[in-house]
Amino acid sequence: MPFPIKVCVICKEEFELKPDKPGFANRCLECSVEAETTESGAKPSMDAAERQLEREANAERRKAIRDLLYRKDR
Repeated sequence: MPFPIKVCVICKEEFELKPDKPGFANRCLECSVEAETTESGAKPSMDAAERQLEREANAERRKAIRDLLYRKDR
């Protein structure tokens, strides 16, 4: 039984959809490999000041949500 022929959504080339093919079902092997290499390491590193600001913002968010969930209606 032949494999189904699909069209890549990125490069519009036809390819065979094989069961053990790595990547996406709607992308050819070349486009899947390119997408994986560009996504790795996409998260930039943060310095100490940025981490502290984010930690404080998250604490404020948690406090606001806790107050909304557990406040007593008067």
